[in-house]
Amino acid sequence: MKGSSLIVAILLFLAIAVLYVLHFTGKGAGEADSDEGEKTEIQNSLKIAYIKADSLILNYDLAQDLHDEFTKKQEAFTSEFGSKRSAFEKEATEFQQKLQRGGFLTEQRAIQERDRLVNKEQEIARLDQELSSKLAELQQSNNEQLIDSLISFLKIFNMEKKFDYILNGTDVLVGPEAFNITAEVLQQMNSRYKAVKPAE
Repeated sequence: MKGSSLIVAILLFLAIAVLYVLHFTGKGAGEADSDEGEKTEIQNSLKIAYIKADSLILNYDLAQDLHDEFTKKQEAFTSEFGSKRSAFEKEATEFQQKLQRGGFLTEQRAIQERDRLVNKEQEIARLDQELSSKLAELQQSNNEQLIDSLISFLKIFNMEKKFDYILNGTDVLVGPEAFNITAEVLQQMNSRYKAVKPAE
C-alpha cells in the first residue's frame, strides 16, 4: 500500500514538472502566436468589399424604370377593376330599388336578374384575384431581373477588381467605409444600362 502511494506521488511530481517546463519555456505561447500570425496573414491577404444593395437598387435607373412600368400597369388594373366594380354597384342599387317598388313583372324575372348580378359579382372577384396575381408576378419578375442584373454586373466588375468577397452591406454590422463600393458600382451599372436602354 505504501509502495503504490509512493508511485502515485512520483507520477504527480513528474506531471507537474512537465507542465511547469512547458509553460515557462514558451512553447505553448509560441503556438498561440503562430495561430494569431496565420489569422492576421489570412486577413491581410483577403480583399473584401461591400455594397449597400437596398440603396443601390433604389438609385439604379433600371429599377426606377421597372417601378414606373409597374406603377402604370397597377393604375391601369385599378382603373379597370374600379370601373367594373362601380358599374356593378350601380346595377345592384338599381335592382334593389326596382325590387322594392315591385318593378318586376314576375318573381321569376326578379330571380333571374338577381342571379345575373351574383354571377357578375363573382366575375369581378375573379378579375380582382387575376389582376392582383398578375401584379404579384410582375413584381417578382422585376425583383429577379434586378438581382440578375446586379449579380451579372458584379461578376464582370470583379474580374478587374479581384475581390475575394463582395458582401451585402445590410449584413455588415461594422466595417470601414473605404470598403463600401456602392457608389462606384451604381455609377457603372447606370452607365451600362443607359448604353443598352432603347431610346424612348
